[in-house]
Amino acid sequence: MTTTSTPFQIVIVGGGIAGLTAAIALRGPSRKIIVLEQSRLNKEIGAMISLQPNATKIVYKTWGLGKELSTSRAMVDQGFRVYSTEGELVNEVPLTTKTEYGASRVLWHRKDLHDALKRAVLSPSTVAGGLVEIRVSSRVVRCDPWGGVVTLESGEEIRGDIIIGADGIHSNLRKVVVEDGPTPMPTGLSAYRLMIPSNVLETEEKEFCDKIDPRAPFTSMVVAHDCRLIMGPGREGDVFGIVALVPDERMNEDPNATQSWVSEGKLDKLMETFSEFPRWITDIFKHSPDIGLWQLRDIEPLNTWHRGRLFLIGDAAHAMLPTQGQGASQAIEDSEALGAFFKEIMEPPSLEQITRLFADTFQSRYARASLIQGYSRQAARPGTVKHEKTVIM
Repeated sequence: MTTTSTPFQIVIVGGGIAGLTAAIALRGPSRKIIVLEQSRLNKEIGAMISLQPNATKIVYKTWGLGKELSTSRAMVDQGFRVYSTEGELVNEVPLTTKTEYGASRVLWHRKDLHDALKRAVLSPSTVAGGLVEIRVSSRVVRCDPWGGVVTLESGEEIRGDIIIGADGIHSNLRKVVVEDGPTPMPTGLSAYRLMIPSNVLETEEKEFCDKIDPRAPFTSMVVAHDCRLIMGPGREGDVFGIVALVPDERMNEDPNATQSWVSEGKLDKLMETFSEFPRWITDIFKHSPDIGLWQLRDIEPLNTWHRGRLFLIGDAAHAMLPTQGQGASQAIEDSEALGAFFKEIMEPPSLEQITRLFADTFQSRYARASLIQGYSRQAARPGTVKHEKTVIM
């Protein structure tokens, strides 16, 4: 197909995992891509993240990012282990995803994965096509979906043939697509995030390490009293990440005040909330240099993800609870779908073409993403019999 001197211009709003993977998927000859990130620094917080086999197959095989990810200190998850509060292993589920699905469930420190994806975006060798520009301190305050124009807080206008809304669960662009659409609603759960050096646990918390090896490549869970701890290693075993899920009614601090991933939790309140857990577990909390806290919210499925030249992906389109570990993986599937449907577009597409391709992308993704949203809610149900310690997961 012949190309013209006018590039296909793509504007991506949001520089997180969804936005970066959209840039990777949409790169190509005669394309100009700009990623707009509202924060001053385009970086991720310190937390663990997993990509499921559906997503790792895309990043390693479809996009060929093995080189960029080779230094990201990823760990292949070998299975799930569920423990009682006495430290007894009550269930173990080995992961055979490599055999069954041709890819593995992989664990990362979120910052390491984000940095690797950013390297891929900025690398001229990733795929054929022009370089991508990432602009920080670029908060989008308005969007004209028909004209393909976003307006920054500074007043600057940026035009694109298509605009990809990857601006997260509190998306401003969602309101442009669905004017009366749902806002993120509390799900009744909040989560603390902790990150502890494994060598500190091995030195200071031997009782914990006798029961749960912080370097072993497994996701471990301890459940009781409507609360649960989801734990696992990162950075080749050097750090141990913890997500502590708590029903809002058991919180000892205001969950409604924690709408950011970087909201600070308090150690004394965390200890009070988990006071019914044994000390061999709760004593490890004090070793986390930082404690994050946020209220878990999701949205009802939208009736559409696109309007005019604007298309939503990731949490902006289908925010879901982290209980299935599919949030980032579904964003990657969104990006792959966009890349596939727009693969043959070598020049600025007409609005008619865009409408058709957006509709095809939406139809290919909607049922699956909505189903996983529902599964993620179901998985948030209590893991024990009420008022008992019996694990029913």
